[in-house]
Amino acid sequence: MDPRDFDQLVNDAMLVIPPRFRSRLKNVLFVVEQEPPRPGLLGLYEGRPLTLRSSFEPVSYPDRITIFQGPHERMARNEAELRQLVEETVWHEVAHYFGMDEQQVRRAERARARTLAKRRQL
Repeated sequence: MDPRDFDQLVNDAMLVIPPRFRSRLKNVLFVVEQEPPRPGLLGLYEGRPLTLRSSFEPVSYPDRITIFQGPHERMARNEAELRQLVEETVWHEVAHYFGMDEQQVRRAERARARTLAKRRQL
């Protein structure tokens, strides 16, 4: 996929984040890179989670969420799967920004998957 098209997938995935959370994303830079620094990564959050910040801290460098194009393309069998996988990865990394550790994110992802499955049945 052309890098610009993949960038657009990442931008579209941001719309999946509920507005009440999207509006609280401050000083976060979203970046797309071709390959991760180590195998197995689809995305990477780098920064100080919101739950660990203080209102007394000075403004700092932006937090960074990197989405890796290559692994997504290799995992997806078609464009619809690619879109869904990118949405899930963006959601996952944004959850880290809000202070969720890996175990909490995984639990939340399972709950989100159940909710989405119920919506599809209606």
